[in-house]
Amino acid sequence: MPRPGRLSAAERLTYEWQLSVPGFGEAGQERLKGASVLVTRAGGVGGAAAYALAAAGIGRLVIAHGGNVRASDLNRQILMTADWVGKPRVESAARRLRELNPQLEVETVAENASDENAERLVRGVDLVLDAAPLFRERFALNRESVRQRKPMVDAAMYDFEAQLTTFVPGRGPCLACLIPADPPAWQRQFPVFGAVAATIGNLAAVEAIKLLAGLGQPLVGRLLLADLREMTFRSVRFERRADCAVCSHAT
Repeated sequence: MPRPGRLSAAERLTYEWQLSVPGFGEAGQERLKGASVLVTRAGGVGGAAAYALAAAGIGRLVIAHGGNVRASDLNRQILMTADWVGKPRVESAARRLRELNPQLEVETVAENASDENAERLVRGVDLVLDAAPLFRERFALNRESVRQRKPMVDAAMYDFEAQLTTFVPGRGPCLACLIPADPPAWQRQFPVFGAVAATIGNLAAVEAIKLLAGLGQPLVGRLLLADLREMTFRSVRFERRADCAVCSHAT
């Protein structure tokens, strides 16, 4: 877990409202300052999560997202702007995050997660926040998070529906326990309102903050399911699989 960083007088002023959260205080803020989080990708879900983490005072964000900004990104990707269409997404994300929090250290990786880079991406952080739209990216991050014993917050949405869970190696199931194989019908482009993506992205940021600061109960072994068309939320439990190809050997 992160090594706490001492707060400056200016940081105490910036975060004074959240310093009064019971069980958090200055010690919790120092843990956030010392923390490093990987966000992949920084689109509708991941961008909202990254923005919330930057506002909360995370010390370092690693943003992994390939490609250039497109006009069709702008209905949901709050870290992208119209004047940046045609330019790298990670550069727009870093610019927006630094505007919000000049103290934030931002590292950009102009790549999407893959089997080839997952080890490197996960190695340099304390926590992974996975918002990738493709399961091959999620599976690569899950395998590496389990191997390196790093917690992973996993968030996804489709249309008005969203889901969120947290994997902590050794404490509960992993993504492969929940979804053993790539769903065959999954598609890259899908119906999305930015408000739905941002809702689950912000909830994912809350999970990350809780894990890093030692607050509350994370969604380990629980899947939060949201239907925003009906505005209903429920959580379902799922168990670690004894035959899981990824985490059955982890203790």
